[in-house]
Amino acid sequence: MQALEYKITAKVWLYPGVAAWHFITIPTKQSDEIKTRFSALKRGWGSLRVNITIGKTNWDTSIFPDQKRGGYLLPLKKEVRKKEKIINGDTLTFSLQIKL
Repeated sequence: MQALEYKITAKVWLYPGVAAWHFITIPTKQSDEIKTRFSALKRGWGSLRVNITIGKTNWDTSIFPDQKRGGYLLPLKKEVRKKEKIINGDTLTFSLQIKL
């Protein structure tokens, strides 16, 4: 299985609640392709390990399937948001690589 790098543009949104987590929903087209190609690698809660690059910041994390939104969810840690000056409502272009 070949690793692929996806270039994705999507909007940051804030989960309503006390924790105030920020997420990006991976668009349906890329989410469907990722699910089809890499479903054998899924872990707990259907998550997939990924490497993300936004601006000059690169980190390993996981994406999680979200039936409600029809795509995978990418959580954005506070540390990353601070480094890249990301706020709720920003539209970001970033790279995502599935970790094999």
